Amino acid sequence: ETKEVEPPADLLLSGPILLGKTVFRGQEKNVYIANAEDRRRHFYIVGQTGVGKSGFLSEMIRQDIVNGNGVGVIDPHGELVEDILAIIPKERASDVVLFEPFQTEKPCGLNMLEWDTPEQKDTAVSEMISIFYRLFPPEMIGPMFEHYMRNAMLAIMADKTNPGTLIEIPRIFTDDKFMEAKLQKVSDPLVRSFWLREWKQTTGSTKSDMLGYVISKIGRFVENEMLRNIVGQNRSGFNLDEIMDNKKIFLANLSKGRTGELNSSLLGLILVSKMQMAAMRRAEIPAENRKDFYLYLDEFQNFTTESIATILSEARKYRLNLILAHQYMPQLSESIKNAVIGNVGTFAAFRVGADDAEFLEKQFSPEFSRFDLLNLDNFQVLIKMMLNNKLTSPFKIKTLSPEKGSLENAELVKQLSRSRYGRPRAIVEAEIMEILNLN
Repeated sequence: ETKEVEPPADLLLSGPILLGKTVFRGQEKNVYIANAEDRRRHFYIVGQTGVGKSGFLSEMIRQDIVNGNGVGVIDPHGELVEDILAIIPKERASDVVLFEPFQTEKPCGLNMLEWDTPEQKDTAVSEMISIFYRLFPPEMIGPMFEHYMRNAMLAIMADKTNPGTLIEIPRIFTDDKFMEAKLQKVSDPLVRSFWLREWKQTTGSTKSDMLGYVISKIGRFVENEMLRNIVGQNRSGFNLDEIMDNKKIFLANLSKGRTGELNSSLLGLILVSKMQMAAMRRAEIPAENRKDFYLYLDEFQNFTTESIATILSEARKYRLNLILAHQYMPQLSESIKNAVIGNVGTFAAFRVGADDAEFLEKQFSPEFSRFDLLNLDNFQVLIKMMLNNKLTSPFKIKTLSPEKGSLENAELVKQLSRSRYGRPRAIVEAEIMEILNLN
């Protein structure tokens, strides 16, 4: 049994989000998040599977939706999104944008290579390279791969009105006519020189090695029909800037079982990168007009590149507020772990394993020890939180039981979103065949 610790004296009597209850000496008190300012400092949740983490997330998301907030949920298991769909209030049904890659009849486009300003173009290329580094072991990718990929993406993206897609990358290396057509829009002398000099002069085994290398990496995505129909559309089916600025509800069900692990990671990484880019574009909007957007990432280590550190440290000004959840610390790279620990305002731990308990003890001592972290009951969480811009000392709360919704409701919301944001498969496939020059 974990020890009893007195909760902070300044807990609020009400607030936008109810997290749970404290029980101390027989007295129950509700625990509320105070305000949006505290939430801009982000929220981190760690805990083993089966301890009540999903219910905790689902209840926070439900309250955000009822409060009319802009919400994003990226879920690698699928259950969380299904639970949320069932509890969408009628008046918000038309705000839902549902992204389900395994729903193949009306695929919804997701293009990493679309852009509005030259800076965005450069960011998209750098992020896409980081994504490849995350998906493949570094020894399989190196400076040459990066050099070829960068030049391929910049050539394909040159025409802003008709941005290319990832699936055109193999073609630009193998089809000279296609490459020359793309180059007509390229003004960057370095990119032109790569294609007209360096690539033309690359011959023999160097050329075939590089080709095999690039095509095998990209090929995994081009050859998979489900994924090709998503990343091969040159316009995304939804606009993340618009979703964030208009307080919509974006739900991505990236169920690994139905999407495949590598595909789930690729799509999640692209979505999170695009959200970060959309958030950074808000630097151009006056601060008072930036709307808070709450992004919930379950198993967030699957979907974040090193650039998450920027969002964690600077997102307050962009109003992209992260709620990051996962199961155990070794899943995080050293730099992401430091960025999280150094920047999150509210820190919550459900029961964890022995190694994590040792690491997390530093966050919760002297009030709680590693033994407390190892022995928490289900639906109990140790938390130290931002409260009116001050960090409380750690205390224990009991989480709420999540509300159950209706499956019919979920079905209606799904149909509405699919009809708005997906496109008929036959049309998508015909366009892609044309892009790949296969018809």
